[in-house]
Amino acid sequence: MTTLAPSLPQLRIGPHTVQPPVVLAPMAGITNAPFRTLCREFSGGKGLFVSEMITTRALVERNEKTMQLIHFDATETPRSIQLYGVDPVTVGKAVRMIVDENLADHIDLNFGCPVPKVTRKGGGSALPYKRPLLRAILHQAVSHAGDLPVTIKMRKGIDDDHITYLDAGRIAVEEGVTAVALHGRTAAQHYGGTADWDAIARLKEHVPEIPVLGNGDIWCADDALRMMRETGCDGVVVGRGCLGRPWLFGDLVSAFEGTEPAPAPYSGSGGNALPAATATAPAPGGPRTGAAPGLREVAGVMLRHATLLGEWIGDEARGVIDFRKHVAWYLKGFSVGSEMRKKLAITSSLEELGGQLQELDLDQPWPDGADGPRGRTSGNNRVVLPDGWLKDPYDCAGVSADAELDTSGG
Repeated sequence: MTTLAPSLPQLRIGPHTVQPPVVLAPMAGITNAPFRTLCREFSGGKGLFVSEMITTRALVERNEKTMQLIHFDATETPRSIQLYGVDPVTVGKAVRMIVDENLADHIDLNFGCPVPKVTRKGGGSALPYKRPLLRAILHQAVSHAGDLPVTIKMRKGIDDDHITYLDAGRIAVEEGVTAVALHGRTAAQHYGGTADWDAIARLKEHVPEIPVLGNGDIWCADDALRMMRETGCDGVVVGRGCLGRPWLFGDLVSAFEGTEPAPAPYSGSGGNALPAATATAPAPGGPRTGAAPGLREVAGVMLRHATLLGEWIGDEARGVIDFRKHVAWYLKGFSVGSEMRKKLAITSSLEELGGQLQELDLDQPWPDGADGPRGRTSGNNRVVLPDGWLKDPYDCAGVSADAELDTSGG
């Protein structure tokens, strides 16, 4: 395993030290409290784990779904919320609400989401093109945040003809943002092609005053170390690489600290038996050490994940149903027949899920190549924007509070 020099500086996000410098990227429908719990358990509580995207309008209006999404486990520290908004006044109100009601310890602002329902409102990765609007939002957020650090996550730009990240980074510094994270793709690329790590290096040179975090194509711990060596960035943000692999954060901790990764927990008595479907799996107690997990260990984590979702939602069946989208990610590369995959994707109880997992060949080792890309890979998409959005980067007349989304989660 490749390791970094022991003199690696600590990442500071305001008053918070993030060591090792590893951040879980917000992902809609994924990085809820149960998934963050799994990732934190594997990392031994080290790193920073960010919530799903929270819409500022929905937060201010106390939307029921949004209020559930901002729930943090008592063991989460620091509590990190990502906000999305296009109206400076509403963003300011949401940040003030977080401060006044002690809802979080860190606020991240979303300027990187490429999905059409966000960009067509002028939000996410579309917004930094309007420089005055970006500045106004950052000013409102920072001025209302008090002692809470405000960071931003963004992309290179809308497309190759409309690159915004260097201007956005400079505006962020001028408005008092604590750190910036850059996904090395444009909105048009979505998740296709290869992330441009050179852009991360250029941003680091452009805004030396604050930490720069790199995001894109981190599929294993060595990728994270390589990104930091090649770009000089101050930390890494991990998104799709941990889909179906929450233990990646244990691997990252071990890589940065120069120790060996450990076996996945939740494997049952002596590592030889899958936990009962209704049992609560033991907490891991530290980073992974040893070989990559086999299917028996992966199946144990799957049950743990589904159990946590049911407890969080307050309904076992709904928790298992919500877990269905994770099944293919967890089983990527393993020899599991198409019929069994279909059965696992329609389970509706922990007992049913556990029984079907017991039918698998649980002695399979971790598959070759399963550490590679996962999740969405589509690219070269037309970016859906408001009418006339690209005519003038300094004309923000067409953006109003009506452009806010009223639901959270991306």
